[in-house]
Amino acid sequence: MVSVSMKVNTKASVALGGQSLQQTGNSPARVSAPGQPKLRGDWAGDTLSLRPRSTYVRTRTSKLETSCSAGGLNSDANSYSSRFFRNGADPSRPQASVAPTAPTVAADIHSDLYSPYTPPPNKSRLRLFSGTANPKLSQDVACYMGLDLSAVKVKRFADGEIYVQIQESIRGCDVFLIQPTCPPANDHLMELLVMIDACRRASARSITAVMPYFGYARADRKTSGRESIAAKLVANMITEAGADRVLSVDLHSGQCVGYFDIPVDHVYGQCVVLDYLASKRMNQDEAVVVSPDVGGVARARSFAKKLNDAPLAIIDKRRTGHNVAEVMNLIGDVEGKVAIMVDDMIDTAGTLLGGAKLLHEMGAKEVIACCTHGVFSPPAIERLSSGLFQEVIITNTIPMRPDQMFPELTVLSVGNLLGETIWRVHNDTSVQGISVGR
Repeated sequence: MVSVSMKVNTKASVALGGQSLQQTGNSPARVSAPGQPKLRGDWAGDTLSLRPRSTYVRTRTSKLETSCSAGGLNSDANSYSSRFFRNGADPSRPQASVAPTAPTVAADIHSDLYSPYTPPPNKSRLRLFSGTANPKLSQDVACYMGLDLSAVKVKRFADGEIYVQIQESIRGCDVFLIQPTCPPANDHLMELLVMIDACRRASARSITAVMPYFGYARADRKTSGRESIAAKLVANMITEAGADRVLSVDLHSGQCVGYFDIPVDHVYGQCVVLDYLASKRMNQDEAVVVSPDVGGVARARSFAKKLNDAPLAIIDKRRTGHNVAEVMNLIGDVEGKVAIMVDDMIDTAGTLLGGAKLLHEMGAKEVIACCTHGVFSPPAIERLSSGLFQEVIITNTIPMRPDQMFPELTVLSVGNLLGETIWRVHNDTSVQGISVGR
């Protein structure tokens, strides 16, 4: 510690190893010596802290109390605001009885007390949280990324209200909330909104809503008067809740991306299904990709191009009502071939059932149904297990209950796909090369 005598608002000097220290009022003291780097000092009581002007250390003092033995005056000065210095480490605080030379001041550094600031690695700033909709998928994502799911408390009150509390500090972190809005869609959607709000109030740097399945995506346009566009409404709710970005898999239509006023990373589950079909070593010459309706032609064409440029067939259907479809005719040749029906989701399986019957009538040897989202609303299980399908391939964007499993069903995980996408979003790199769907 160094005791200095001075008057408030007057300059005072003290010798320190050939250096001169000057202070005016409440400003920090400055120390300089010929040929040596300039030092700065902060006064706290009777203690003078010296540091190079280039150091980056935050200091706080409550009061500056100095006494001037030369003038015999005592004074108190109000505290001054925190000061910031850049680069370098703190030197030690020399004693007044020992006048260190300039080289001694530069070398006598408490590195254990004032070490240079080292930014934490990127992994420490990333947090994964799972809602209650699909914890198994969230665990797959965390396993691929080599991380643990962060702690969150989610409970429901007796009246159905949802309570969410983040169990650890996420201040300044990039938060990814994994929560598909699968059935019951309203409960899981509300849980996602409350989780986003909790993270926003916990001072997260960024919040990404990872929705492997985006509910209400089919309500993306008005087909008749006085209808709502619920997809846009849900997008607005997620944005207003505080999300900074959305990550989703196989949206029902590409226009849903435009409903969000925040960035949307749209990845496709086709790569997961294609890898599985490649592992089956099926005869590529016998495969034909079938679109179950005209609206899915672009999806089926992209799938066929990646499947060794397989031929394409289209089923023309007409809808007579919601979840009610009537197959009309088939465009393309499927005789003696393995028909692979490609769609984004299976709800009641009415479209696929009618299409499978038509394909068998047209001479298809086998029918395989492939989709990303298995909603499986009744009576989907009965229709899919009726024997018309040799295999039904889906992904785990929506969790399957034990009573929804049947022998022909194959469930593939998109955990690696989502994990790789999250890494790229966190590191600000492109996600376009992961899975280009169209």
